[in-house]
Amino acid sequence: MPDELPAITSAEAEVMEVLWRSSPLSAEDIAAALADRQNWQLATVKTLLNRLLKKDALVAERDGRRFLYAPRFPRAEWAHSESLSLLDRLFGGSLAPLVAHFSSQRKLKAGDVQALKRLIEDYEQRDAGAGAAKGRKGGKSND
Repeated sequence: MPDELPAITSAEAEVMEVLWRSSPLSAEDIAAALADRQNWQLATVKTLLNRLLKKDALVAERDGRRFLYAPRFPRAEWAHSESLSLLDRLFGGSLAPLVAHFSSQRKLKAGDVQALKRLIEDYEQRDAGAGAAKGRKGGKSND
């Protein structure tokens, strides 16, 4: 797996999404899976696969006269990297301005707000538990 994940374009991400759902796949299988969303010829899919191979985002294994492709890293790892990159580029690495932006644009639904509150509560409980455990491990005894 690469140390740093490569930058993947939106077109390349379409190919990766197919492979994250099911792999390994041939170029023909990928083109067929994308047919309902993209009007790409097989040559376009092969071009995207070659780009992804050069970026070390895929592995390719010969299977007779064709190649089978698979992602080199899991989708969750890519999503994490992309989300951190977005935060860094647009909001200086801080989450609060991102949430403020969406709330000021009225893009947050009531369900989103409730989910955010639950996330904060869960975070605070985990943080409090970690602090208590650290205190028990490294704290001095008063005996």
